[in-house]
Amino acid sequence: MEKRKTLFEGIESEIYSEMKKMRSAWLVSLALWVVAGSACQSGKEVRNEEFAVDPVAIVNPVLPGDHPDPTVVKVGEFYYASATSNEWAPLFPIFKSADLVNWEIVNYVFPEGAPDWARNNFWAPELAYDEKQGKVYAYYTARDKESNRLSVAVASADSPEGTFTDHGPLVAQELGSIDAYEVRDEKGKLFLTWKEDGNSKGQPTPIWAQEINEERTELLGEPHELFRNDEEWEMHLIEGISIFRKNDYFYATYSAGACCDVACNYRAGVARAKNLLGPWEKYEKNPVLMDNADWKCAGHGTVVKKGDDHYLLYHAYSTVGSVYVGREGVLEKINWTEDGWPVFENKATYDREKSSLTYTDDFSGSLNPIWQWRVTQHIQYTTGDHGLILDASEENEQLGTLLVQKSTSPDYTIEVTIDPAESDAMGGILLVGGAHNGFGAPVAGMGIAVTDGEVQVIENRDQALEVKATGKLAGHAVVKLKMEVTEGHLLSFSYLQDGAEWSTVGGQYDAAHLVPWGMGYRLGIFAKGKTDQQVNYKQVNISAN
Repeated sequence: MEKRKTLFEGIESEIYSEMKKMRSAWLVSLALWVVAGSACQSGKEVRNEEFAVDPVAIVNPVLPGDHPDPTVVKVGEFYYASATSNEWAPLFPIFKSADLVNWEIVNYVFPEGAPDWARNNFWAPELAYDEKQGKVYAYYTARDKESNRLSVAVASADSPEGTFTDHGPLVAQELGSIDAYEVRDEKGKLFLTWKEDGNSKGQPTPIWAQEINEERTELLGEPHELFRNDEEWEMHLIEGISIFRKNDYFYATYSAGACCDVACNYRAGVARAKNLLGPWEKYEKNPVLMDNADWKCAGHGTVVKKGDDHYLLYHAYSTVGSVYVGREGVLEKINWTEDGWPVFENKATYDREKSSLTYTDDFSGSLNPIWQWRVTQHIQYTTGDHGLILDASEENEQLGTLLVQKSTSPDYTIEVTIDPAESDAMGGILLVGGAHNGFGAPVAGMGIAVTDGEVQVIENRDQALEVKATGKLAGHAVVKLKMEVTEGHLLSFSYLQDGAEWSTVGGQYDAAHLVPWGMGYRLGIFAKGKTDQQVNYKQVNISAN
């Protein structure tokens, strides 16, 4: 048997090195086609030539599954993207693409876990490339352990695919500082912009800019307010700014409203200024990015240029998958009005073939970097010809050791194969969410498990395990467990053993109360028990319907 591993052994750990060697095997998406539709900004305002067929054949979502607050930057011939991690490690995945549509995971900013100073709320990474230095910077938000403040911090690397060094927090205002973005002013001076999180205390949400040194380790001088939420459509906040320059203007895309739950009303607007520090004017026809037939609550993205065109990579909920899948990465081209304002058609469609979301793993090689775990836990495991042996625990609100993926469709089936003869802890399939839908809710889950010679349908919430239904096992033969999910939150369970037919356990269960604020469900496997116990997984199959 292979040496037991911890996922925090070092930057050259097996998961990290294998992730680099096998990057081409783990494409996140496949390119199909879409033709740009007619303009939603009708009339003479919009230049007709801007509505020619989009040179980028967009297949949305370009980042399927829960990828909030996406960022994108071009380095050399390639584009690199990242997204919010919340409390799921490894932190801040880095994806690579040649065309903004086909993405593969190639790295993590923090593959070994959270920086020492940070506790949770790992949000809103923003990648920046300094061509002169040949360095990549990853700004991000996290909550400081000592002050409990949301803080903007930064890490750097010689390449998006290299090893990042954390430089720690740059700014942490009393109300919190989030959503960093770097930009040079009209004279080439480097500035950091961010949002003051006043909405957390019922206060306004100014967007600040402050000079930062070229090493990105220290803010200089005094902060300057660019603008704040002062228009009716912006409601209680603005955030998620991205600034780019075209002609003689700085343009800013920004978001407003409620981003992250069933009552979301997120949308995006634009503002512009001749000088970075202002004065800024907002577009009189804001918002420019709104709900359509396929996507809702769109916003918080980054503008990137491809050829002569600009695109916004932003997050939105699928109108079908809704909050259960989470905020997915959507790409849309920017068009321009006659008087020089960036606008959108608001006709992004859902084009992804569900077959591209199928996943199979027998754990014969190293652990696929698509798997995630709680950032607070140092999980241990082995992989090889025996499959995956996952060490048990009572961590994560007593759910046990979790190894999960992002759900990518509201309708899917997950099957796992367990060898009870090589397992002495509870294990099986778990849909992981929160104990309630509120901000910061403890993890909770519903699923199907093998334990003590039987199959159990379980709900584990508020550190209490409830068995909802049971089925009997015949000895220690290999067991297959199945969870079928419809509409994102309706669960059905079954199992088979010794080649028999599938046996249903219990009825249909509604897990909607477990969807976490700001995140889609995670689905995967677990091992619940003492630390010297384990579960032997032979295979996992996930197929979208």
